[in-house]
Amino acid sequence: MRITKILASLSMMFALLLTSISTAGVEDGRLDIYWVDVEGGAATVIITPAGESIVIDTGFPGLRDPSRITKVITEQGKLRHVDHLITTHYHTDHFGGAATLSTLLPIGNVYDNGKFDDMPNDPGKEYWEFKAGRRVVVNPSDVMPVRQAENTSLKVSFPGTRREFVAAKKGTKLNSKICETARPKDRDGSDNANSVVTLIEFGDFRFFDAGDLTWNEEKKLVCPKNIVGLVDVYQVTHHGLDSSNNPIVLKSLKPTVAVMNNGKTKGTAPEVFANLTETKSIKAIYQSHKNTRPDGSVNNTQDEFIANPTAEGTGNYIKLSVAPDGKSYEVTIPANGHKATYKTVKK
Repeated sequence: MRITKILASLSMMFALLLTSISTAGVEDGRLDIYWVDVEGGAATVIITPAGESIVIDTGFPGLRDPSRITKVITEQGKLRHVDHLITTHYHTDHFGGAATLSTLLPIGNVYDNGKFDDMPNDPGKEYWEFKAGRRVVVNPSDVMPVRQAENTSLKVSFPGTRREFVAAKKGTKLNSKICETARPKDRDGSDNANSVVTLIEFGDFRFFDAGDLTWNEEKKLVCPKNIVGLVDVYQVTHHGLDSSNNPIVLKSLKPTVAVMNNGKTKGTAPEVFANLTETKSIKAIYQSHKNTRPDGSVNNTQDEFIANPTAEGTGNYIKLSVAPDGKSYEVTIPANGHKATYKTVKK
């Protein structure tokens, strides 16, 4: 009888420990966003106040990137699952880690472009068949069903995908002055142009991630009307390459903070960096890596704003944490102690 009571007591303690592990870090009502270092790929992790995890892209194939994503979710988010996985498009640096991630953490819903006519890139059997709860083909205007925490409001929507975009809200004015400055670039026929565009709204806070959406397709987001609206944080599209990051998007969305998931020799293209620094609304530019492209044709933000500022440095993440009321957000780089707070802009 005594052994039975001891076992029952231990079982209850273990259950309480599991409950604590699954909820720690989400009880403060904040929305947390992590830019995981996948060394030139893309992986953004969101931990919601309701205790769900959202992953946008999974980096390269192999164990390195899925392990880094898993570490953020389990150690920082205190969770043991991926509730929602968004794959923006079918390039290896964006979907490559998905199958391996599914062996490290259970994955609930997968959101992507599915299989469609004339798709220029196919991720292959391993991607299509990795274990997940449900697979959802994303269409413009879709809204992801997410749990809501008490006294908070979270919305995850998709303004565009597969080169199709939502209509502007009724009453939206023409964006004529900015659109008149638009100029085209050579067409990118790869799957970049089909990227899923994700908009995350938490109270007044708004975060924009367009994957690797290309220059000419980006124009459709803001011309003839701005279908996105103003945002607070802009994930620099396509790692900071100049086949994306149309300046008319920056001028229209007017972000306060830009975060670039670049690599040591990938991204921070001179044209893109110049456009970011010339955008009056932007107060800070963050980078995953300091760029050291051999030809020297790069610019970098200050080392304080770079998660991995040395040639040897890898694996450090950037974290953004939104206050429960959505009125402000804090950006930190734990590896170097950087911390800055920004106010949410009026929309």
